Amino acid sequence: MAKYKQECIFGIRAVIEAIQQEKEIDKVMLKQGIKGELFQTLFSLLKENNIPFQYVPDEVFRPFADRNHQGVLAEVSPVPYQDIQEVIEGVKARDKVPFILILDRITDVRNFGAIARTAECAGVDAIVIPNKNSAKISSDAIKTSAGALYHIPVCRVLNLKKLVRELKFQQGMQVYAATEKAEKYYTETDMKIPLAIVMGSEDKGIDEGILNIVTEQVKIPMSGNIESLNVSAAAAVMIYEVVRQRRERWERGRLTNFL
Repeated sequence: MAKYKQECIFGIRAVIEAIQQEKEIDKVMLKQGIKGELFQTLFSLLKENNIPFQYVPDEVFRPFADRNHQGVLAEVSPVPYQDIQEVIEGVKARDKVPFILILDRITDVRNFGAIARTAECAGVDAIVIPNKNSAKISSDAIKTSAGALYHIPVCRVLNLKKLVRELKFQQGMQVYAATEKAEKYYTETDMKIPLAIVMGSEDKGIDEGILNIVTEQVKIPMSGNIESLNVSAAAAVMIYEVVRQRRERWERGRLTNFL
């Protein structure tokens, strides 16, 4: 039972009702071989609402033998996901320069929580994660974030490549990818503009399809024997460079107005 600390919903009808009531469902686990008309209704709803699901063996459901699970378990997010376009429009309405953090295939909940903590402290407007292959807003992630995940908008999208295109061409934002493949250092780019930064997983990095369409690829200089930083540390470096540049501009503007 310890594995499932977040709220779970058991049973086909209960999960169908949860979807119809628009509960924030992270993932649905389906027992291998499950069939039936009611299950087909559930399966159709999962597909229609783009809810991640996974077929799992019987062993997964053994700890829940006392529940009438019917071979279906839904994990419910403790924090509601938000719409990224609505978040950006809200930021612009407050006359603020948007700053979005995109996490590509970062699955470790501790890294996710640590990044969220830094992002919230630095005033990042939203974190975006993909629908699949990403850490979820679990109790462990919330604990690692020191509660920051309750305060910073988290947005979940089906296709990060599509999102990057929308940010660039519809929202007029620049999108920078932090990657060791880059030629330019992160301090050599303008981060005072409407901006999204993409961070990738430590083992796979950023998807090539995303790298091909971002505005700029940037890297953090490395001088030691270890080739890369932990992704949460790298994210902190990138985030606070944005803070530094924007604060410098604000301070220069304040000094100019004073003089």
